[in-house]
Amino acid sequence: MLPPLPVLKRGLALTTEALAAELALGRSGTAQPAWSELEWRLAGAAAVAHGVSPLLAGFSTWAPDGWQDFLATQREHVEVRQQRIAALLNAIDELARRMALPLVALKGATLHGLGIYVAGERPMADIDLLVRPRDVPVVQALLGELGYEESFRQWKHRVFKPRDGVTVRGLGEHRDTPVNIEVHTRIQERLPVRTVDITEQIWPADAQPGINPYPNRGALMAHLLLHAAGNVCGRSLRLLHLHDIAQLARRMPRDEWATLWQGSELPWWAWPPLRLAARYFPGTVPRSVLRHLRRTSPPLLRLAARRQTITSVSCSHLWLNLLPGAEWSRTPGDLTRLLVQRIRPTQESREERADMLRTQVWLQGQAWVRRNHLTRLITGLTRPVPRMDTLYVVRAALGELA
Repeated sequence: MLPPLPVLKRGLALTTEALAAELALGRSGTAQPAWSELEWRLAGAAAVAHGVSPLLAGFSTWAPDGWQDFLATQREHVEVRQQRIAALLNAIDELARRMALPLVALKGATLHGLGIYVAGERPMADIDLLVRPRDVPVVQALLGELGYEESFRQWKHRVFKPRDGVTVRGLGEHRDTPVNIEVHTRIQERLPVRTVDITEQIWPADAQPGINPYPNRGALMAHLLLHAAGNVCGRSLRLLHLHDIAQLARRMPRDEWATLWQGSELPWWAWPPLRLAARYFPGTVPRSVLRHLRRTSPPLLRLAARRQTITSVSCSHLWLNLLPGAEWSRTPGDLTRLLVQRIRPTQESREERADMLRTQVWLQGQAWVRRNHLTRLITGLTRPVPRMDTLYVVRAALGELA
């Protein structure tokens, strides 16, 4: 039996904020918290959920029973898995050159390529590739040669999985976890119902066959910020996202930030995630950039963002939010559409949910998620409902997964 949910909620918030402070201070560290055994286990759950356990292994001096072994093991698994990912990227690059297919390896692959992370520090759940829409059949053929098949598709991307991949259940990273590949034809997010598209900033003007880099670090930053904005909007931000932004920001001269303003509209979405990165990693983001982006942010979003913490906009906040992203609505019409879609999901939303129930291990065997939409909605209006993704990692940390 799990501890009472309010106890879990408090413990996740406590440990998440402490881990953020420890990560920000780096090797200087913080004093070891006087936590209970349950809180240390929840710290493990939070570190895994936020993708920072291998980073903490590099410097954390906290030493309760099993903590250092847990961090070191996570780093080892991530390092071995990163070697597999690097080999797979090399194979993709070689095949793409042979097939005259230009593509861009996104986010984590580029951050590793820039030397911001070394193998073992940053987990990668999958490989993200950007291709031109007309090249989708070619990339399907390429991935087929590598033993991949399409598992499902969402409005943002197509997900390809190894034909012989076997899901690994448990807490955190594992070297044997299959490496999925997400194929994008657009770089976009719905915030919350209106689509923001920055593909033109990301696709290189002189793209060549094989894996191409981003046009510049400013384009990479724009992508990291838009991706983080989508996760803030959906209450699924990870501490790793903020660490990525902060580490890249340290390496960007002032003039490279100008890329954020080169799109067809002002980056009104960029200030909330950048503010969080600056809050948890002080001194990494130029104040002039923060001030400028703050002015582009809508008043309601600006007001809401001032109160946000990594806990409140991530899975560390245990309760399910029935209307995530309402503060990102730019017009009354956007908010109305969001309400209507929450009450009556679109066909696309229902199909995406069905794919999630079929493919995501953390949803397997959960009776709640298979109830009809009206029942789940009414339940959520009458009492707090815990998030299934959070409970999965908590159960794993407490040793309750079969």
